[in-house]
Amino acid sequence: MNSNETPRGPVDSSRIPRYAGPATFARLPRLDEVGTTDVAVVGVPFDAGVSYRPGARFGGNAIREASRLLRPYNPAQDASPFALAQVADAGDIAANPFDINEAVETIEGAADELLGTGARLMTLGGDHTIALPLLRAVARKHGPVALLHFDAHLDTWDTYFGAEYTHGTPFRRAVEEGILDTEALSHVGTRGPLYGRQDLTDDEKMGFGIVTSADIYRRGADEVADQLRQRIGDRPLYISIDIDCLDPAHAPGTGTPEAGGMTSRELLEILRGLASCRLVSADVVEVAPAYDHAEITSVAASHTAYELTTIMSRQIAEARAQ
Repeated sequence: MNSNETPRGPVDSSRIPRYAGPATFARLPRLDEVGTTDVAVVGVPFDAGVSYRPGARFGGNAIREASRLLRPYNPAQDASPFALAQVADAGDIAANPFDINEAVETIEGAADELLGTGARLMTLGGDHTIALPLLRAVARKHGPVALLHFDAHLDTWDTYFGAEYTHGTPFRRAVEEGILDTEALSHVGTRGPLYGRQDLTDDEKMGFGIVTSADIYRRGADEVADQLRQRIGDRPLYISIDIDCLDPAHAPGTGTPEAGGMTSRELLEILRGLASCRLVSADVVEVAPAYDHAEITSVAASHTAYELTTIMSRQIAEARAQ
């Protein structure tokens, strides 16, 4: 889309009830309805990489359903993201549920294609396995990227049952492949038991810093966001959010819940504090609606994706205005 075109926004909820019509993200147009887009919201219904409870393959559509209530103006960021840039729902990437290696290749190829149009990606998972092929595609375009990884878990383990591609291994693979900027890597919201002290030692050797959920509780969202901004600097940034970074009280619908997590308010405030960072793409993963109650998890995930989309849209508009 060029600077002279007006973005096509969501369906007008004052004329058509929110519960009517197809559930695209935030009731936005489909990609095939606009031709090109600045931010492509794409689902990846894949969860063959989980190690405990399955069901994240249904996460993308659950987030879309919950996003029906999102409105076009974001007061927290003083922005109308869908008026600043074209945002469209690009549908789903259909990945083989029986072959993880093939699925990873398919996701990477589809991400390459979307990024090749000039769009940034707002990906709705799916389990965290999908972060690796997405990072490969993003790094192919931008070079090694800074990473903020919001999660209860490290996801830097080596293998599960001999499998190198699982939802607990994507960031070890990414470091090994040289697609991450190891001077700017952070886990945020980690907590809970580990297999041993060596997990933390290995993680540190890969270059990750850790902000635990207890750190967020003690120091507050503003201080944490400031620390993360300083670590990232002006590097291209990818944000990957496992919804289990939230406490099960705020996100019961996930595959590997851990007690003692952050609140949805803390997550959203930290993201808003990162608005000046150069966000090139993002994902929200591990929403498993079968374990959800009253759409609590899906609502939190939809608002999380909304904040990330707002950041990207603002930056696209600012770049065009220069």
